[in-house]
Amino acid sequence: MEITERQKEILCQIVEEYAETASPVGSVTLAKLFGVSSATIRAEMARLEHLGLIAQPHTSAGRVPTDAGYRFYVNNLGDDFYRDDDYTARMPEVKVVENNIGRGIHALEVRVSSQSRTDTAIKGAVDALVELTGNLGLATIGGQLYLSGISRLFNQPEFGDTRRVQAVAKLLDNLEPWLREASPGEALNIFIGRENPIGKNSEVSLIISKFRSPFSDRSYIGVLGPTRQNYSRVMALVRHAGNMLEEIL
Repeated sequence: MEITERQKEILCQIVEEYAETASPVGSVTLAKLFGVSSATIRAEMARLEHLGLIAQPHTSAGRVPTDAGYRFYVNNLGDDFYRDDDYTARMPEVKVVENNIGRGIHALEVRVSSQSRTDTAIKGAVDALVELTGNLGLATIGGQLYLSGISRLFNQPEFGDTRRVQAVAKLLDNLEPWLREASPGEALNIFIGRENPIGKNSEVSLIISKFRSPFSDRSYIGVLGPTRQNYSRVMALVRHAGNMLEEIL
C-alpha cells in the first residue's frame, strides 16, 4: 500500500480526533492542524478514501476511519506495544506517572495489589479497565468468563442502534467457547470490526491479553468496545494488566 508520510499523519489524526469526539473529522479542522489549505487536505483525504482507510458518512462532510484504517493505525503504533518486556520500564518514572497511560497503570496496580485472592485480583483488574476505558471488561477465570461494564459499553454513542446491540450480544454469547477453542496465542491480540471471528457486524474491537494464572496457562483479560478507540492507551492498559497479573499470580 503506497501512502505518503503526510497521508499517514492525516490518517492518524483522523483516528485520534474521531476517538476523542465521536464526530466525523473535516478538512477545515485538519487544515488548521497541518498548516495547509483545505483543498490540500481534501486531496489527501480522497487518496486515503481510495485506499479504503477512511470513509464519508452519508450525513456528514467529514471522514471517519474504516476497519482497515484502524488496522493500519494499530500496525504502525510501533514495536513498544509488542515487546515482551514492560515498555514503561524504558520511560523516566516521573513522566510515566504524570501522563495519561501512567496514571491508568498506577490505578490498575493499586486495584489489583489490594486483593488477596486470585479470582478477586483478576476481577479487580477487569473492573479497573472498565473505569479507565469506558468499555466492557472481560477475563477468563477457570472455565468461566467474567464480564463487567455492559452498561458502560452500551452508553457509548455507537450503541443507540438496536441492531448493533444485538450483534454485540451475539458476540458475547459465543466469546467464552471461542476463546477456549481458538486460544489466541499472542501476548496482545487485537480484533477490529469484521476481523472478529464472531459478531462480525457488531462494529466493535476486542483487545485481549493472554497471561498465565493458577487457572490456566492461557488465561485472558481485555476489553470490548466500539471500533472508535484510543488504541494506544487501551492497548497499553490491557497489555500491562496481563503482564501484571502474570507476575503477581
